[in-house]
Amino acid sequence: MFKADFPILAQSDIVYLDNAATTQKPTVVLEAMDQFYRTTNANVHRGLYRWSEAATAQYEQVRDTVQQFIHAGAREEIIFTSGTTAALNTVAQSLGQLLLQPGDVILLSQLEHHSNLVPWQLVAKRYQANLEFFDGYTLPVLHDRIKIIAVAHITNSAGAILPVAEIIQVAHAQNIPVVVDAAQSVPHLPVDVHALDCDFFVFSAHKLCGPTGVGVLYGKRAWLDRMEPVIGGGDMISSVTLQHSTWADLPHKFEAGTPNIAGVIGLGAAVEYLTRIGMDVIQQTTAEVHQYLVGELKKLDFITLFGPEQRSSIVSFTVAGVHAHDVAAVLDQQGVAVRAGHHCAQPVMEQWGVPATVRASVYFYNTMEDVDRLIEGLRDVNKQLSKPSP
Repeated sequence: MFKADFPILAQSDIVYLDNAATTQKPTVVLEAMDQFYRTTNANVHRGLYRWSEAATAQYEQVRDTVQQFIHAGAREEIIFTSGTTAALNTVAQSLGQLLLQPGDVILLSQLEHHSNLVPWQLVAKRYQANLEFFDGYTLPVLHDRIKIIAVAHITNSAGAILPVAEIIQVAHAQNIPVVVDAAQSVPHLPVDVHALDCDFFVFSAHKLCGPTGVGVLYGKRAWLDRMEPVIGGGDMISSVTLQHSTWADLPHKFEAGTPNIAGVIGLGAAVEYLTRIGMDVIQQTTAEVHQYLVGELKKLDFITLFGPEQRSSIVSFTVAGVHAHDVAAVLDQQGVAVRAGHHCAQPVMEQWGVPATVRASVYFYNTMEDVDRLIEGLRDVNKQLSKPSP
């Protein structure tokens, strides 16, 4: 019943099952961005004329909307970025500069997206720190050299739901800050960062029906006040001389340059849209379709599933005797869109012992009929491409 809200879905018979990569955009998001460009297109925080003031008001209203959506303590703790990747790099660079000394340790799970691995590799190299890893499913054993923990809330490779709340609790017992990659959780779960007590929490607009090029970095003010900006430029300064600069107050000291204003407005429209539906409804609707998907896949003896039994909206699998890319290509010919590859998680593929998997990921606008189309397509893949057993 939700597909009618999405023009690309309403006008096409394609079954879209790549929602972990990006979600489709409802009419209200497209219209909000279009309306901005048509009526109040101007830069923010700079002009004293009516268009600029209107643009600034819309932009800053979204900060309040996001604060309420994730239950942050203050609007100053909401920083707009270009996406989860930029947010994680910002935290890694700034927090690393603040905390790390040679020999210190950054602790990650073995299940991270490259965006929550590579930035920490760069920072570890810069400060001569070390990376250590835990399996993600069980609570890590901590020691006094660990200075930062970064972990996904839900993994993008298999939809594994990690025990983030418990990890935060044990980390805080030793005064270790925790960075949560929430790119795959915010679209699907009611979120309360205050109750979760995370120190940093990052996500992207485009995975929750918003536009690309926009993300959110939530950080506790106690940390953000101590951290230095890592990108300099306009609007993030208080004063500038030829030799020295001072920074603007939060959140602006982390928002250098002209932001993606229309994108932020689109993010606000997406959050309002999801809120009207209700995150509980979205979670339940998605779970029902996902459970049906997993159940139908398990009926196919040529399918191997990867990851834990308890998953979110994602399932990774292989077809016996067929490369994942070939599976995706044949499914595309039948109007079914899935992801195939390593999913920006090459260490996970190595753990699984495969070069790539097919990944199907659902959202609340998907239906049981979409799943049936996928299953029908997989049966055809097996008939066409599977190699007979010797």
